[in-house]
Amino acid sequence: MSEYWRFLQDVVIPALNQGLWVSTLLIVPSALMGLLLGIVVGALRVYGPAPLRKVNEAYVSIFRGTPLVVQLFFWYFALPHIQIMGARLVLSPMAAAILGFSLCSAAYHSEYIRGALLSIRQGQINAAQALGMTKVQTIISVILPQALRRALPGCGNEIIYLIKYSSLASIITVSDLTGIGRTIAKQTWRNIEVFAALGIYYLLLVTVATLILRWVELRISLPGFEQAKN
Repeated sequence: MSEYWRFLQDVVIPALNQGLWVSTLLIVPSALMGLLLGIVVGALRVYGPAPLRKVNEAYVSIFRGTPLVVQLFFWYFALPHIQIMGARLVLSPMAAAILGFSLCSAAYHSEYIRGALLSIRQGQINAAQALGMTKVQTIISVILPQALRRALPGCGNEIIYLIKYSSLASIITVSDLTGIGRTIAKQTWRNIEVFAALGIYYLLLVTVATLILRWVELRISLPGFEQAKN
């Protein structure tokens, strides 16, 4: 038992701590950009003009209908072979992973936002416009705050998923938690200890994210606010 603990303490934990920092730098911007883009896409799918609605519907269909692994391969391996005005766009592994996770996550966030927006009764929009508010002002000041509260549980669930599928970044050579864990396992052949420790790291990340999301949900909740009532 002491030998196993010494291996974890001397080899696995220091290496996974480095991977944890990389994973954090990957997850946080991906989650924030995915949520912000998802709000914009969701709003445009409901209130945007017809051409924009069709463009955003196509975007969501593509990114929800194709495997995330394929998307990551495209941004990292295929994109450099596409010439744009005579130039090739080459992304670093980290940039390609953040781009891929943000765009994919935004497509799913937009579904939660769209459903929440559609749950707001038309009477509230009519009342706001009767008070002299423009359509944009109504959406930003009246509709979106309510919709975000309703969509938060679903969006929070997508952020939890993002933490777990961020492990796919290792397939495009990002040295995140999973990438470093796989490297240690290959070098030492001590798969049980390495992957058990790796699973604990992800479990801790998900637990921390869950607590933060619950705190946010409590902070933005309104007394007497219920999804079934308006």
